[in-house]
Amino acid sequence: MANIKANQKSIRQTAARAARNKIVRTRLKSLVKGFVAGAASASPAAVASAADKAAKTGVIHRNKANRIKARLAKKLAAAKK
Repeated sequence: MANIKANQKSIRQTAARAARNKIVRTRLKSLVKGFVAGAASASPAAVASAADKAAKTGVIHRNKANRIKARLAKKLAAAKK
């Protein structure tokens, strides 16, 4: 454990951010998995929106969000054929 107060606060802040980010990442992964499995709860718009929000807040990189959406669109196009 850190001895300096500022470092102790930094450790608390990091833990809080990590917990918040984990919730967002887990929700995004669940939506993607639900969409791939064909669950009615995961619409393409919901997955794309969750990816964009995660990228906007810095939880995931914007290229990763775009990659998720591209794979989603590819699966949609394949399913329509």
